[in-house]
Amino acid sequence: MKNKKTKDLVLYAMFIAIEMLLVFIPFLGYIPIGPLRATTLHIPVIIAGIILGKKGGSIIGLVFGLSSLFYNTINPTVTSFVFSPFISGNILSAVIAILPRVMIGFVAGFIFEQVIKHKWNKYAGMIVASLAGSLTNTILVLSGIYLIFGQSYAQAIGQDFNLLLAYLIGIVTSSGLLEAVVGTIIAVLVCQPLLMFTKKGN
Repeated sequence: MKNKKTKDLVLYAMFIAIEMLLVFIPFLGYIPIGPLRATTLHIPVIIAGIILGKKGGSIIGLVFGLSSLFYNTINPTVTSFVFSPFISGNILSAVIAILPRVMIGFVAGFIFEQVIKHKWNKYAGMIVASLAGSLTNTILVLSGIYLIFGQSYAQAIGQDFNLLLAYLIGIVTSSGLLEAVVGTIIAVLVCQPLLMFTKKGN
């Protein structure tokens, strides 16, 4: 039990350190694409969910969410107000920044826990958990933007509000799917040795 707790603490420290590196190394964690920023910060959260479970994944997701709020506050773009209550003056910006990122780890962790519980194929489970975690982030963030800041967001990017929903769906089916696929490939590759380290799923 003590050995497991030590391993978990090492993994928590590692995941948090990776998140911080991704945040502060330019063009690594946040990649500018037009008015939006693509991100790789969801990948450690997915891996944490698979390795540490839904609780661990949620904690690393919280780190991602808080870093998003912080980064968009100190390094804003025209759309950063949707992630920073200090810019928008609306506390719901914090919800958009944090809740979807927590849910990445929760969803990935929950799915993989079910895979282990029911003794399903763990490699297929990692793929499904990774895809679901990544798409959870994209869909919840863009849904929050549309429902809470739709008019303001459309104005900020020079888009007709009546066309905003189609525009956001286009993001989900293009860069959102690309993020999901890339994240899944990396997560599966990284998770295999980590699962051996933790002896999870054996």
